[in-house]
Amino acid sequence: MPPVDFQNPKTFVYPPSTIERAERSLICSPFNPSLFKLMRHQSVSLSVIALENGFKQGYTQRPLSELASDNALGWLIEVGVLRREVDGQGITDSYRLTPLGRQLIERYQGKNWRTPSWRDRLYNVVTRWLRLPF
Repeated sequence: MPPVDFQNPKTFVYPPSTIERAERSLICSPFNPSLFKLMRHQSVSLSVIALENGFKQGYTQRPLSELASDNALGWLIEVGVLRREVDGQGITDSYRLTPLGRQLIERYQGKNWRTPSWRDRLYNVVTRWLRLPF
């Protein structure tokens, strides 16, 4: 478990490599910042993100199939940015930010995300494909 920042006990302190990997995954994802801003306040269902819905709402850069959306969201879960919402019946099809995801989104509050370089994209693909911890 990551250490807690005692100045603000609700803030976790993550290793720089974790933050870099999560940020790289966010900027390389097919999602726009508006989706994550919404997730700061509420969980968002896959049906809102996938297909034309997500594109029309400005949540995705292009229309994504349900499978492609779920795979991209699953990767953001693996790097610690998102979590799946759970209700009394079990896991739902909704997603929400983790504390790490909140920190990253707050860092970019009012700013545009940086454009991923070819190196960012390559690292993201290799890390995702091989599931490397860097």
